[in-house]
Amino acid sequence: MKDNVSKSLLRKNFSNHQSPQKPRWIKVPIYSPKTDEVKRTLKLNRIVTVCEEAMCPNISSCWSKKHATFMILGDTCTRSCSFCNIQTGKPNPIDSLEPIRVANSVKQLGLTHVVITSVDRDDLDDGGAQHFYETINQIKKKCIDTTIEILTPDFKNKPSAIEIISKCPIDVFNHNMETVEPLYRNVRPGANYNHSLKLLKKIKDINKKIFTKSGIMIGLGEKYIEIQKLMEDLRIQDVDFLTIGQYLRPTKNHHPVIEYHNPDYFIKLYDEAIKMGFKIVSSSPFTRSSFHAEDDYKRLKQTTLNA
Repeated sequence: MKDNVSKSLLRKNFSNHQSPQKPRWIKVPIYSPKTDEVKRTLKLNRIVTVCEEAMCPNISSCWSKKHATFMILGDTCTRSCSFCNIQTGKPNPIDSLEPIRVANSVKQLGLTHVVITSVDRDDLDDGGAQHFYETINQIKKKCIDTTIEILTPDFKNKPSAIEIISKCPIDVFNHNMETVEPLYRNVRPGANYNHSLKLLKKIKDINKKIFTKSGIMIGLGEKYIEIQKLMEDLRIQDVDFLTIGQYLRPTKNHHPVIEYHNPDYFIKLYDEAIKMGFKIVSSSPFTRSSFHAEDDYKRLKQTTLNA
């Protein structure tokens, strides 16, 4: 099952649920010819990006600046989250040469900060943690000064997965909560709210030098008080950086948008998060986990130095 039609059969049927009309502030940037070099390099090295697979609205903006989020461990996910456009099914075996190809792409594009993410691989004994480790080490061999941010799945409580990850020479560990706890069953089936929180805390406990980060989408039907509770839970885990963005429905088979929030609402959430003690907060309709990741990392580092 490697298409979105098959994927829709694995999740609750949302096709009859209508989303409200997009407001004027939701406007996807147009294509830029500056993205062609990134596209050629990625195609040459047979690299999968979450930018393309997840239909990110910021792809033109990021690629024109030579920013891309590499997606390792294939293009097929073992889960079927109702918000996500990545295909679901039985993944192919791990490509042992992928870490080298990713490292070559990072070098060829001259990236000074790179974001590495992956599909969920519940079929693997370590959830793919070792493949993250090998990919990161290959990047460091070729680009020793490049800073590395990883956006990982929850590894489904796989033994030693987070210990493997904690040994990676990374600068930022990101695991997205995605939504508030009451919506997990419909939005993130197969995931566990408390386990995701513990994952963020555990990496910080093991290596306090690593910045931790998490992101959420809004507009799925959550209440303001529920967002506040989620932010409080993240601060208890000592998470440094929070991203908040508007959920955009990829297709009619996905979870509907319940509400498009105006920019003032995102400012309100930003102010609330700063009051709670997050070092860095990015909150806007088009905010995504890896959007402006390098600039945000530099701000995060500077904020820590000035503390």
